[in-house]
Amino acid sequence: MSCSVYERVLGEELDRLPALLRAGFTGEAAIGVGDGVFASAGCTRRLLRPLLRVLARQRVLFPEFGTHVPFRIVNTPTADGGLHAVRTFRFPSGDRLLEDTLRVVDGHLHDVMGRRGGFEVRMLVAVEGERLLMRSERQWLHLGPLRLRLPRLAGVTVTESVVGGRRSIDVRLRSPLLGEWFHYAGQFDYAVGGPSGEATT
Repeated sequence: MSCSVYERVLGEELDRLPALLRAGFTGEAAIGVGDGVFASAGCTRRLLRPLLRVLARQRVLFPEFGTHVPFRIVNTPTADGGLHAVRTFRFPSGDRLLEDTLRVVDGHLHDVMGRRGGFEVRMLVAVEGERLLMRSERQWLHLGPLRLRLPRLAGVTVTESVVGGRRSIDVRLRSPLLGEWFHYAGQFDYAVGGPSGEATT
């Protein structure tokens, strides 16, 4: 049985998570699918929306904001041991997608964001109580063969837990001058299947 990216970073710490949450972070390579509704999702600062329209083309962020937003996440293991995710947010105006790949680099979890992997973030990961917490640390911009270290212009925090018998996620982006400007949070059902993608609960 191969280890997930989370197992390689956290090891036995994952055993402290509730079984419902732990099942999505451990085990052999298999496709996982989650469906639910976000209580709220998107950009809360109008002045940033022109920039996020550009980033939306690369599936990094998007400019819309809404409440009660249906969503789906599909996690697919990669051949090199990473975990590729596509998140679909279903707004009345149309779907928005976010895409990223998690990899383990020198014992740390790295999130490579966008359809072309143009933005990379090193994440600090920990189990606190019955929650999985992730917080951004170093950041890089990929320009062709170049990997450029960026100043910390924004930070992201991710909290995953169990709420009301369902998986719950809360993702927030903040900047020192703007405060929080992008987030999504809600509950969902998640199923892990075989390599074929036939998910089972």
